[in-house]
Amino acid sequence: MTWKLVHYLSQYVVGQENAKKVLSVAVFNHYNRVHANLRAMYYDDPPHLSRTDFIDNPTTPHSKSAPNRQEQSVEMLMPHVLTPPFEKSNVLVIGPTGSGKTLLAKTLANVLDVPFSVSDATTFTQAGYVGDDVDMCVQRLLQAANYDPYKANMGIIYIDEVDKIARKSTGPESTRDVGGEGVQQALLRMMEGSIVNVPAKGPSMPSPSGGTRSGRGQAMPAPVQWPESYAVDTSNILFILSGAFVGLDNIIKKRMAKGSIGFTANLSSSEPEEHSPLGMPFFTPNSNGNVLSQVEPGDLVKFGFIPEFVSRMPSITTLFPLSPSDLRKVLTEVRGSLISQYTALFGYSGIEIRFTSAAIDQICKKAAARGGGARGLRGIMETLLLDPMYEAPGSWIKHILIHEAVVSGEATPQYWGAGKTEASKFYSAWSVEEQKYTSDLP
Repeated sequence: MTWKLVHYLSQYVVGQENAKKVLSVAVFNHYNRVHANLRAMYYDDPPHLSRTDFIDNPTTPHSKSAPNRQEQSVEMLMPHVLTPPFEKSNVLVIGPTGSGKTLLAKTLANVLDVPFSVSDATTFTQAGYVGDDVDMCVQRLLQAANYDPYKANMGIIYIDEVDKIARKSTGPESTRDVGGEGVQQALLRMMEGSIVNVPAKGPSMPSPSGGTRSGRGQAMPAPVQWPESYAVDTSNILFILSGAFVGLDNIIKKRMAKGSIGFTANLSSSEPEEHSPLGMPFFTPNSNGNVLSQVEPGDLVKFGFIPEFVSRMPSITTLFPLSPSDLRKVLTEVRGSLISQYTALFGYSGIEIRFTSAAIDQICKKAAARGGGARGLRGIMETLLLDPMYEAPGSWIKHILIHEAVVSGEATPQYWGAGKTEASKFYSAWSVEEQKYTSDLP
């Protein structure tokens, strides 16, 4: 079951195999845990009810006709009595921007049968201050469940940019951190399990006692009574948190270098490291591996998280920066690839655009040097296709060829008009570039 989910994620997300496994196992165990806990809570849940039936048809167990306990066999009652409640394993995903964290969450949202909501931790503040309360993520989950608290109780909440709620400063001279430790404390209780009261989607409309009369003497139907709030239990809600955690790699390096002794020990340098233009050292192409994969709970505490908050995320996975070969797959192979998107975009204007293999390689090398992962790749594509997107739509241009010299900035895109002769010249020029690329391969 989990390998099917990994296969589905691989159709949209390049690489990151360990993160796919961790998220797939967490989601699969989430289904099992919710089903097992509710079976233990309600003795009248029939044993033949499968996990899929439970999620597809989430009928409230106590609404069914409950058989008499004396009529049930000992084999049916023993699993409910002896099976302890299963604790949930919330997931923390760490990785640089553009590596696929948000895309993994969105892809999971398309395949899951449970309510799923996405929130941004940068807007969270303590209650009473300007910003969103932590309860807002539960409110979004309730909206995704169509305001059904029973469905929302077994949903999944994804919180991005969670590294932004780390403690900003320490010491007696520091000001009140309304967006840091206070938010962690609020999330702590929610991740552990609590009852969150979410305001109703509409105002309370009390119905009159006797109703009203219309002009024809007929009784008008009483207004609908909306509930004032919904109670959502977060005990069975799985939390997936993610963030880039800029600066965490330096904390890990200091910890790893501190325990090194001897003549061959790796001593930490007092000089500051050279950072990439984006300020993230793990974006540099000469980085030897992903330092973040060596993260430990103590590193997260030094980064600014309270120990209680870190202990509520027992499952931690890291995402690696995308290599040039990964970026090529993002361009050409995965579903919704960038090449297919821009090809379709020009196709709406009746224009055919093609990229040579050498041009694609050059785009990937340029994106890897710039950093930013898949987002940086899209930025390069927007800059590269600015002139064709400005000149081609609504003009005589019907064919566009992007070759290596265009990506390097040494030439401009080649244009051809309509007609069989122009199309023949276009395909011929593309074929010549491809043959040249094939002959240069080792």
